[in-house]
Amino acid sequence: MKGAAVLDLLIEDATVLTMNPARPRAGRIGVWQGRIVGVDEELDGVAARRTLRLGGATVLPGFVDAHTHLVWAGMSQGGADLTGVRERSQVLDVLRRACARAQPGEWVEVTGYDQRPIGGHLTLAELDALSDGRLLWLQHTSGHAGVVNSAVLATAPVDHEDGLVLERAQIDVRRARLPYRNSELVDAIERAGRTCLSQGITTCAEAGIGGGLIATPPVEVAAYQAAREAGRLPVRMQLMIASDALRDLAGHPDDGITRGIDLGLRTGFGDETLSIGALKLWLDGGIMARTAALSAPYAGSTAAGRLQEDPAVLRQIIIDGHTAGWQLAVHAIGDRALDVALDAIAEAQARKPRPDARHRIEHCGLVRPDQLAPLAELGLTAVLQPEFLWDNGDDYSDVLGPDRAGWLYRGRALLDAGVAIASSSDRPVVSGAPLRAVRFMVERRSDSGRVVGPGEELTVAEALSAATIGAARACRRERLCGSVERGKLADLVVLARNPLEVPAPELADVGVTATLLGGEVVHGAL
Repeated sequence: MKGAAVLDLLIEDATVLTMNPARPRAGRIGVWQGRIVGVDEELDGVAARRTLRLGGATVLPGFVDAHTHLVWAGMSQGGADLTGVRERSQVLDVLRRACARAQPGEWVEVTGYDQRPIGGHLTLAELDALSDGRLLWLQHTSGHAGVVNSAVLATAPVDHEDGLVLERAQIDVRRARLPYRNSELVDAIERAGRTCLSQGITTCAEAGIGGGLIATPPVEVAAYQAAREAGRLPVRMQLMIASDALRDLAGHPDDGITRGIDLGLRTGFGDETLSIGALKLWLDGGIMARTAALSAPYAGSTAAGRLQEDPAVLRQIIIDGHTAGWQLAVHAIGDRALDVALDAIAEAQARKPRPDARHRIEHCGLVRPDQLAPLAELGLTAVLQPEFLWDNGDDYSDVLGPDRAGWLYRGRALLDAGVAIASSSDRPVVSGAPLRAVRFMVERRSDSGRVVGPGEELTVAEALSAATIGAARACRRERLCGSVERGKLADLVVLARNPLEVPAPELADVGVTATLLGGEVVHGAL
């Protein structure tokens, strides 16, 4: 160790799963000024101001959630939420009580809405009967749909079907609701961030600010800055910028920056705590809402989902973003949307080769066998949400049919094809616990026990890698986090049991004893 005579912290008697292939295991970790300075023999002869002996407890690098929605999740935690309510009458009771707490003319926003367990979407008549002059907006748990009452439609005339608003039509509803107070956003960030710490997550990538389907005000970055300055930003954050925020820029033609955000900011601006990440763009919808764009219709239907825009418009956004130097995070759940993404990224790379662009496919939900090789050839990362199939594997399998169900959120086929994978949550669509995602990747079973994608199983080590170093690489932060090795941030999670040694069905229940950020315990105790 160089540059410090005494460590700030020495962790001893630990079972460290480093996620570093060059040294998979260690027993000691040294920390100085928030960074890891070495492990095991690299620490010989060095004193420490504080020593923690962990009695063999398992330590991993802090989990990285490569695709999450912290503000949306925090707002869900702070308001009316329908998650887990499965009877139509109970849903109506929750809505009636929420409206009774609000004044006439006020907005009542409800999250966690899902039409599937209650026999179909709520109707305008049902919502109008209980809202009594309030503006009632039910946000679908997928983020790709919503149901509103007549009071909202009078404020925001949008295309709807008996109050059901799909995809980009929701943006006008959100515009009518805006703005939120920055203080509300800071509260939401802190709430959701503390939940992440309890799950062992130390770094999150916010998947879209400044526009898109779930955006709060364009000043959302100010809320993150305010949270950080007030000591209320619990986790390290990378902010993806929604492609809606791009505008024409009068840059020099030789630079290729024809569209961007003000000041020309792009991927990489910021520091280890708060930074700008990828450019986020949505190509299609979601399977829950039946709007993911498929190359063949959903089972038992003539509908095959939809693209968010004309394919030529989407293609141009991808080319412009790539040319301007952005890392791209392209939402593509259906295989038709993935076709659009693959073709546009291939064209962009042909026009302006960028060997380490590190573009990502968000969700990569339905991948045909013929799409595996192009994903690998373009160097794309599949940013998966394994927990989707824990919660929704039965439904997704049914609506796609037996011929396609095996292509859902693939694991083994992607790795075998040479495609990098990253695990993430898309919270609050699911609870976001990384170890539950690990369990699904290993077992490939939904919560009912149904196998989804037999043959796509990963080993526990591969699944843990996807939630740590794989997710860090997807966020271009592998030099900062994702593994326990010299020079990286001392962001760590201490687990109650070693996930490599527990039966697969128990992986989701491996408890988080403590979470450390920069070597300081920020959740739990040691």
